[in-house]
Amino acid sequence: MPPKRRSTGATAKSNQSTLAFHGASNKVTKAGARATNAKKNLLSESTKKDEKPEVVDVKVEVEEAPTTAEAAIIEQTEQAQEQAQSTPEEDEARLVKPKQLQTYWKKQNTGSAPRYHQDDLSLEEKILRKFDMTGQFGPCVGIARLKRWKRAQRLGLEPPIEVLAVLLQEQDSKDKISVQRSVMDEILNSRNEIEA
Repeated sequence: MPPKRRSTGATAKSNQSTLAFHGASNKVTKAGARATNAKKNLLSESTKKDEKPEVVDVKVEVEEAPTTAEAAIIEQTEQAQEQAQSTPEEDEARLVKPKQLQTYWKKQNTGSAPRYHQDDLSLEEKILRKFDMTGQFGPCVGIARLKRWKRAQRLGLEPPIEVLAVLLQEQDSKDKISVQRSVMDEILNSRNEIEA
């Protein structure tokens, strides 16, 4: 056992604060840092500032420039069209008649309940939405429908020729963004419109 220490003389008082968990003053602060009457100073400053700030109406005009996702889809569509001017699949798809589209859609919906939420959609839009939601052909977000169809064809997944027929017909008649963007892509990349 070590010997006990003996202190010689009186100990000098240190400048270091000590903790006290009882009493009125239980905060440890630096010397001189305590502000006197801090609450009174804050209250008097807030009562002095009774001025109301000036309100200014700012109208922001947002340009309807395509988002990066929309620009990528347009670029993918143009590349897909430039790469293959007329493939045998496209030639076959251009020969598909509206009657064939109706029989394809009836065959796809056998045994399912009526889709009341799709009553206001055209047959072509229903076919494209079914293609979007079919996971067998790969992800539908961030890729143009035409490029997705061609990728599935290259991979041997046998995508329906009716979908390509609808894509080619719709692309000639409408704008490229609305036809090539999948429903999920539109939902995930939607922009909030600010009403002025």
